[in-house]
Amino acid sequence: MPSQILQISHLPPKSSPSTEMMFKSLIYDDPSTTLLSSSSSRFNDDHSISSTVKPLLSRASSYNGAVTPNNNKGGGLTGWYQNRRRRSNSDNCLSAFPDHTNGSDGGNSGDRQTIGQEVGHAAAETFLLTRLCLKLLSYLGVGYRWITRFMALGCYAFLLMPGFIQVGYYYFFSPYVRRSIIYGDQPRNRLDLYLPKNSNGPKPVVAFVTGGAWIIGYKAWGSLLGQQLSERDIIVACIDYRNFPQGSISDMVKDASSGISFVCNHIAEYGGDPNRIYLMGQSAGAHIAACTLVEQVIKESGEGDSVSWSSGQINGYFGLSGGYNLLSLVDHFHSRGLYRSIFLSIMEGEESLRQYSPELVVQDPNLKHIVSRLPPIILFHGTADYSIPSDASKSFAETLQRLGAKAKVILYEGKTHTDLFLQDPMRGGKDEMFEDIVSVVLAEDQEAAGKCVDRRRLVPEFMLKLAHWVSPF
Repeated sequence: MPSQILQISHLPPKSSPSTEMMFKSLIYDDPSTTLLSSSSSRFNDDHSISSTVKPLLSRASSYNGAVTPNNNKGGGLTGWYQNRRRRSNSDNCLSAFPDHTNGSDGGNSGDRQTIGQEVGHAAAETFLLTRLCLKLLSYLGVGYRWITRFMALGCYAFLLMPGFIQVGYYYFFSPYVRRSIIYGDQPRNRLDLYLPKNSNGPKPVVAFVTGGAWIIGYKAWGSLLGQQLSERDIIVACIDYRNFPQGSISDMVKDASSGISFVCNHIAEYGGDPNRIYLMGQSAGAHIAACTLVEQVIKESGEGDSVSWSSGQINGYFGLSGGYNLLSLVDHFHSRGLYRSIFLSIMEGEESLRQYSPELVVQDPNLKHIVSRLPPIILFHGTADYSIPSDASKSFAETLQRLGAKAKVILYEGKTHTDLFLQDPMRGGKDEMFEDIVSVVLAEDQEAAGKCVDRRRLVPEFMLKLAHWVSPF
């Protein structure tokens, strides 16, 4: 059925001491820094997790790939792993496009070293994902509701596994993916770049903030989107950020802003066009990206700190299945299993819900002047989305219209929270939402926008339909 299009014209308070003490010991580091070296100390002292974090790279060396000396005498497995990760991160930052030369020094030994590095990186990523899942389970509890939801999630993942395997192989082994580029000095301040095979001329860029219920967000979740947009000569930067309880909403917004700043100021080094940058977020990532954009506009209006990037550098904002008024969603999230107590801890207290609701912030009488500085906004949502109802996007768009902003909402009949982002892209062929995004990003290049790309099917149709039926989202 064709999509329904509605045209529309154009710091936080401190958390309580009890909450701080509860989650302080649960802070963990990024696997690319002290994943192995800290693991032996985390289960000492009655299995308590160490809260001491030492970054692998110093603040001064974060942007140039410099390596700090290894003070760990004897080295061992930990030293070897850290040195290998340093070399991998440095290589990612120094090279923008793949080297297609076949020099005599490469040989099989170089290939074996590269495969070994990839396997080590895959192991580290798997370790992190496992911990994220266990952490989520520990917060949500093991009641009947979540036992059934996790069973549904297991079935859902199994049905889409053929697609996940193919996307994972591309993510870890494609020469056109630059993983874990450092953009800041906080844990998980990393981003992945998906580069087009064609390196002729500067490319438009989409900076993407992934979803994950503010708890299990991860940059690799955007690999399918990155792969498909890069096939259309669009660079995609998937920005990672601290999740709860490693960080709360203010930390997530700060990380997203730092990642966007890196893209705006450095994407030209990777073949991107700094004058054609778009911001996109999905689910919780759409909320974080919208908060970041609104906060940036407030700063530029003289209401905040100095800025390292400008909202004027963003040509447009794409919000996919996002929520923008937390006051109207907190009870809905509670009924869906993201319990009110946990959600309020993520958002730094009930009094902060308004501050981190972009739909409410733009209506503040003292801040209405910021709306004119916002870029064009396009919101995508499925009408069968039960995780975040499509009314969330419609309400935000109507508010922006009333205030004079340029905005549009596109609704996809019968699509769920994951259909637009996972099942439809894995189906192959023409993807309606994907084409809607490409038509905007490549609006100035009609030849590229009209280019037909044969997108192959990743998962059989019957498995996609079963996944749609059992999806817990």
